[in-house]
Amino acid sequence: MGFLYGMLGELAFPATLALVFLSATCAWLLFISRAQTKLARYREDFTNQASSNMADMFMFVDPHRLFRVNLIALVVAPLFTWVLLRDPVTSIGMFVLILVLPTYVYRSMRAKRLARVEAQLPDALTMVSGALRAGASLSIALDNLVAEQPAPISQEFEILTREQRIGVDFDVSLANMEKRIPLQDFRMLTTALRINREVGGNLAETVESLADTLRRKSTMEGKIRSLTAQGKLQGIVMTGLPVLLGVLLNFLEPAAMAKLWTTGVGWMVLTVIIVMELMGYAMIKKITSIDV
Repeated sequence: MGFLYGMLGELAFPATLALVFLSATCAWLLFISRAQTKLARYREDFTNQASSNMADMFMFVDPHRLFRVNLIALVVAPLFTWVLLRDPVTSIGMFVLILVLPTYVYRSMRAKRLARVEAQLPDALTMVSGALRAGASLSIALDNLVAEQPAPISQEFEILTREQRIGVDFDVSLANMEKRIPLQDFRMLTTALRINREVGGNLAETVESLADTLRRKSTMEGKIRSLTAQGKLQGIVMTGLPVLLGVLLNFLEPAAMAKLWTTGVGWMVLTVIIVMELMGYAMIKKITSIDV
């Protein structure tokens, strides 16, 4: 009987190894398949969004090249952080940062572009008003705007004039332009153009009055920004000061600060600190943000 049990045990061990190997292989193949599917979906979403976003800002860059650069950064930056610091939390944080960085960069670039459009709008309307007073039609006035004004406002109005040349309805062109430029000031212009197209009136005077209103609004906003700049800077300093002190104390007194990073109570305290910091910064930002 002992010999029989020994033979069964010797036969069962290779069978167990084969079963484990087969299970591990199946799990690995399933993981590779899921990873390839996720990567293909991420690539499609990234390239589509990059192509649309870059085209909106007249930046014609190959989206596939941007995807390759982003993919290399997703791999290289966390590995470099791990080799340099040997900290898994920091490496994961770097991966998440690289993952969300393209969206943040696009939003920042789009916000700067819209701010330039808003700043250029009063001068552009003054030019249009002058051309209308000189007897030119609206289409000729817009062509002069495209030729004389700098980007990005000339690029946006160039799309409008091109759509008019190929027969797109004027209201549809204005609606498309509103989607590209979601600004309240620009919406005032499109509303004035629609009203003038429906009921008539002195368009030159309307555009000139709108340009003067927008210029006064811009001046008022500049004064408000200058008056609230000190409060905004105080909010940034008061928010960053505890973080800076924590980093300095971690280098000066690592033994005393170790409990803050390695114990459950320390993590709870960090959570409370982060929440209160964010709440304080949000309140200061809300107080110093005045909408005209």
